[in-house]
Amino acid sequence: MPQLLIADDHPLFREALRGVASRLLPDAAIHEAEDAAGLYAMVDAHPDADLLLLDLNMPGAQGFSALVHLRAMHPQLPVVMVSAREEPAVVRRALDHGAMGFIPKSSDAATLAGALRQVLDGERWAPEAALDAAPIADEERAIAARVRELTPQQFRVLQMLGAGLLNKQIGYELGVSEATIKAHMSAILRKLGATNRTQAILLAGKLAVEPDAVVPPEVDEAD
Repeated sequence: MPQLLIADDHPLFREALRGVASRLLPDAAIHEAEDAAGLYAMVDAHPDADLLLLDLNMPGAQGFSALVHLRAMHPQLPVVMVSAREEPAVVRRALDHGAMGFIPKSSDAATLAGALRQVLDGERWAPEAALDAAPIADEERAIAARVRELTPQQFRVLQMLGAGLLNKQIGYELGVSEATIKAHMSAILRKLGATNRTQAILLAGKLAVEPDAVVPPEVDEAD
């Protein structure tokens, strides 16, 4: 039985994706998530799924970071990004970070079905204009490679750090001690090549859709 995963925070768009997928693959088992935590849990529970449809702006995930992380942890899982952002440069970045396809949310049902069919057949699909866009910069490619080195727990800590949480708060959310979070932070800084929290957030922010708009939250570096 085919398995499809849908991760999007908008219920109506999840319903639209589910409807198209169900008509395309009537016997498919479809699983859904509405935020980053649910996304990672869903993928961990169904690592052999045939396809993941991933919203570019999932709550709790920063731009292309979730895509980069999932491609590192589950390289066998094809990922298709879906987004209201349709600029060729944005689409090209998704493809360069490992997406098998990119479907604009403005696409009609026929286009969506054709894109899903093509990706399920093992071929990449994206608007033609994106293929003429410039590839990602070497700096962004290098940062993505460093992010791929993070363990799932380290990646979650980095995401929470970017959201402005302190060590104690992150530990509470993850159910571990503050000392464990500090150990994770040391490993994150080392793997990213950062000297402090602020630099780590700015480096990870290069994977945001709008990197120049990333502003590190004010945190105590000694926390």
